[in-house]
Amino acid sequence: MKKSSFAFALFVLLGLLAGSIVGQLLAAVPTLSFLTTGIVLEWHPKADLHVLQFDIWFRFRLHLLNLLGLLFAIWMYRKL
Repeated sequence: MKKSSFAFALFVLLGLLAGSIVGQLLAAVPTLSFLTTGIVLEWHPKADLHVLQFDIWFRFRLHLLNLLGLLFAIWMYRKL
């Protein structure tokens, strides 16, 4: 089976999403806080060109469960 970049991007996105959902479900468990505590990366580009103005906000929340979901998704993709 030929592997496409769209399928890889879909697997990565689903892996990150699954890790995020599991992280939210386990956030209430204090003994697993090392899995759910992470970092927040923000990027806020702005431009005012007098004709066109835009303001975009990107926020990435990364924790260990996101990375585990990502690694699992890549492993599953390679198994295809």
